[in-house]
Amino acid sequence: MRLIVEQEKLSSNLSLISRAIPSRPTHPILSNILLKASSETQQLSLTAFDLSLGIYTCMSAEVEQGGSFTLPAKLLNDIVSRLPNSPIALDDEAGESIITLTSSSGRYQVRGMSAEEYPELPSIEEGEFIQLPADALMEGLKGTLFSTSPDETKQVLTGVHLKVSKDLLEFASTDGHRLAVVKAENLNSDDESKADSDSEIKDFEVTIPARALREVERMMAAYSSGKEESKPMVKLRFDESQVIFELGNQRLNSRKLEGSYPAYRQLIPNQFLNQINVDRRNFLSALERIAVLASQKNDIVKCSIDNDNQKISLSVEAADVGNALESLSAQISGEEPKELAFNVKYLMEGLKVFNTSEIQIQLNAATSPVILSPLGGFKMTYLVMPVQLRN
Repeated sequence: MRLIVEQEKLSSNLSLISRAIPSRPTHPILSNILLKASSETQQLSLTAFDLSLGIYTCMSAEVEQGGSFTLPAKLLNDIVSRLPNSPIALDDEAGESIITLTSSSGRYQVRGMSAEEYPELPSIEEGEFIQLPADALMEGLKGTLFSTSPDETKQVLTGVHLKVSKDLLEFASTDGHRLAVVKAENLNSDDESKADSDSEIKDFEVTIPARALREVERMMAAYSSGKEESKPMVKLRFDESQVIFELGNQRLNSRKLEGSYPAYRQLIPNQFLNQINVDRRNFLSALERIAVLASQKNDIVKCSIDNDNQKISLSVEAADVGNALESLSAQISGEEPKELAFNVKYLMEGLKVFNTSEIQIQLNAATSPVILSPLGGFKMTYLVMPVQLRN
């Protein structure tokens, strides 16, 4: 294998796929990246796969002699990222499973392993596919990834549930304490999809691990930077066990999460006794300030609603540390509820993903679900369960 590739191009692609390298590989070769060079296409491809998540990307290169090889991911990434921004030559002429990297600053030799042992990324030959607008996908992931569960014992809650229909995409995530739902228009290229498919794609639902979707998010962000294409499309392939996201020359494989996703729509109340409109930035800033004391106790903040003076008061009492009180104006209508209490982190995390200047808060009793949503902007429903206070 002999080729020349630009340092900046190789470094950015290595950074992308290195995130699929397992921290504790079950086999030594899974710590490596698979490099494949083709003299016919003048392309260099990189693959990383931990047997659950796989990322593939390719780039143009001057390939004199094709071939394949695997090299330690971290070591290769650390070397290439520090080399000058100039062409890098790679060759395996040293033998004994060694690749030589030559740049304008010097030469490095790295020992690798044969490509024959590297596991192949799963492919979907007979599954279905649909094209999704990248901006709608980004919007949905931004509004739901933050509220997935980190608890691996609740497997299905560690992912985002995606519902796809002809005109609508619906994303949902919950960790058992809060629920985020985002609706986005599915302005896909139906004609193009149908042209490449024997039948029209039916509505479907799938739950995808949050870890994989965070990489899809990064992949789309990297692809969009510097691109003139205004509305790129992401191709989603799927079968009974896995999904594949394709964008440009990049591909991400992920297993699907098994199990039935909770019937989250049943958790959202249809009617509310109270409605509050408040400035998002002011509310978030007040929460961030008062969270300094809340973090010293149990992250709980009390919220009192004053209909007469049209104000919301936030308070924290941290025994042996101190207390705090914040007040801010709001537009309040409906019955005046009792005092509520929330995990301050849940409120802040939801407000940070909203993209509007004003938000709406809808609530009933002090122990009933509270709904926060942006006024204008994207269609997001954020449900938070209040904390029950002990007298």
